[in-house]
Amino acid sequence: MKKKFINGKIYGYKDATEILVENGKFVKFGKDLGDADEVIDLEGNLVIPPYVDAHLHLDYYMIGKTDEVKNESGTLFEAIDLWNDFKKGSTKEEIKKRIRQAVEDCVSYGTQYIRAQTDCTDPNLMGIKAALEVRDELKDKVTIQVVAFPQNGMYSYKEEGKTGRDLVEEALELGCEVVGGIPHNEWSREIGEKSIKEIVDLAVKHNKLIDVHCDETDDVMARFLEVLNAEAMIKGISEKTTASHTCSFRSSDDSYAFRMMGLLRKSKLNFVSLPTENAFLQGRQDTYPKRRGLTRVREFVDNDINVCFGQDSIVDLWYPAGNGNLMNILDNGIHLAQLMEEKDFGKNLDLITYNGAKALCIQDEYGFDEGKPANFIVLDASNEFEAIRNRAECLSSVRNGEFLFKKAKREFEVPLNL
Repeated sequence: MKKKFINGKIYGYKDATEILVENGKFVKFGKDLGDADEVIDLEGNLVIPPYVDAHLHLDYYMIGKTDEVKNESGTLFEAIDLWNDFKKGSTKEEIKKRIRQAVEDCVSYGTQYIRAQTDCTDPNLMGIKAALEVRDELKDKVTIQVVAFPQNGMYSYKEEGKTGRDLVEEALELGCEVVGGIPHNEWSREIGEKSIKEIVDLAVKHNKLIDVHCDETDDVMARFLEVLNAEAMIKGISEKTTASHTCSFRSSDDSYAFRMMGLLRKSKLNFVSLPTENAFLQGRQDTYPKRRGLTRVREFVDNDINVCFGQDSIVDLWYPAGNGNLMNILDNGIHLAQLMEEKDFGKNLDLITYNGAKALCIQDEYGFDEGKPANFIVLDASNEFEAIRNRAECLSSVRNGEFLFKKAKREFEVPLNL
């Protein structure tokens, strides 16, 4: 069956206004594309690829509103300690319910791809099993990559005879697509470096991607990013490797950062920045000047180093807000990164679309190319600038040529008359 979507402003296509779809695949982008079995009018709105949330903890969803635990200090490490106690009372069905609701929130705002950072420091791997089940149950509506993430460390955690490293490998064998890590939460710098080397070795052994919580501190001497980049370069898997957070890189000496930028351009490592989360968490020990937690996003963009944005948390112990709307994350991120020159607005949407897809290594199935799955969203805006300026609402989301949802534009019940 042929479908033709007409009267759209298509991202990346200057003159095209129509999209031809057949059997769930893109056939052509252009004008006057001929007859079709069904014609859908996009009413002049902006059409872009679906949002990609490259870093989200689905299993932590809404636990910040429970009565049992509260992060009084607002710090990263208190959140980790509280979660360690809280998770022991969770069942797989409870975790699945949280994950499904989090996914529903995200999809309702236009996200169709999620990299789910999922805690595996649990001898029973309940969170991992829950995430994998939800991934498979929802695969026709949303693509979820599950990260085997050792929240309590690979070597600084041991329970029932199993280390975090053991549980990471078990999770990979169950079907997780990505090896995770958190070297700054190990007991020493040496153990953190050891964990990075093991992460890379496991990825090579099991043919998996890598996404490491890396240097999520304000430590000016943090160097785990350097180690991760070097190990990935040695093994030739830099483009399959992502460094998340890298807050400390913002605090590092500029001469060191200059050297690292050269290595990062060479390696093609990917980065995920979490603007709202790290603006909230970082700088807690500072008086003034107070650091705001964002890595060197502006510099990555200027150096053609792939960087994208993610939500990270939705009302959990690490972050008290969030709703899964990546347009909010983009707005905060470009302000903090000062990515608001006129030339920036035309490509800022890449930070929550194409750049995230590159980090997830899903370029073969993602984007506006003939033959790829007909996945896209429609924003309530006529162009990229207006979409970003107004934090445009997602009016519809299309997956394999079919609507996941469609809604009317907001209207005044009583018209504004000035």
